[in-house]
Amino acid sequence: MKMYMKEINNRRFQLADYPGKKGTIIAIHGLTGTHKNMHYYAESLKGDYRFIALDLRGRGNSSEMDEEPSIFKHAEDIIDLIKELKIENPILIGHSMGAFISTIVASKLNSVKGIILLDGAALMSDHQRDIVKPSLGRLSKQYESAERYVQETKGIYERLGVEWSPVLEEAVRYEIREAEGHWGHKSCEAKILTDFESFYSYSPKEVCEAIQCPVLLVYAKGEIGPFPPLFYEADYDETKKYTKNMKTVISDSNHYTMVFENREEINQIVKEFLQNIHEISCNI
Repeated sequence: MKMYMKEINNRRFQLADYPGKKGTIIAIHGLTGTHKNMHYYAESLKGDYRFIALDLRGRGNSSEMDEEPSIFKHAEDIIDLIKELKIENPILIGHSMGAFISTIVASKLNSVKGIILLDGAALMSDHQRDIVKPSLGRLSKQYESAERYVQETKGIYERLGVEWSPVLEEAVRYEIREAEGHWGHKSCEAKILTDFESFYSYSPKEVCEAIQCPVLLVYAKGEIGPFPPLFYEADYDETKKYTKNMKTVISDSNHYTMVFENREEINQIVKEFLQNIHEISCNI
């Protein structure tokens, strides 16, 4: 795996690039995540596929976001990255916000070969606001040490039903930095919130009707600790209705365990989907 920075039109993107032979997968993380959130999928698919995970702008080591960020601007970043890297038929895998972004990209690029949606690209409601907005407070807090941030965040994830692990701890440590004598998150809470509010401008009909490639939706039905699932199954009704070629699988995982734990059942479903689209492309 190579870690490197790619600069496009004065925008800098941190990439983790794993080699593979069957094609290129671009992995897009969720709202407050980084490329490290896609670790288990990278480990499962590397070798067979070139797997590129990135930090979206405003996260990790990539450039800052625009003053008015949105999922639509992130989608333009991904399109620019695909063109810069000269990827002819990318496969997109997106978790949560990354799933919204993936569908927007595919609605604009007919060259996209397939999309894997990990619990995202649904119709939004106040239900998601009630769960997500209270969790963003840690982004603007100051901590006296990295250890204090890690311990607080560990408690948050454990309450959300996620098993703490070295992989998760590495992801948590990567998302913070030291500045002016204290530690804090690399992201700006106000801009992350603006990104989140842009989810509510997403129209499944407008976006999904324009997608030509096969789509796999993995819906996480598990409760998030004391909370219900982030999305109810009915929230995907329009996404399913307007997507021409979609397969839906229901997972017992919750919205966070599907990326922060190694879910072998999801890995297998993803591999079968990828094998199917690989065989289709070989027969054309």
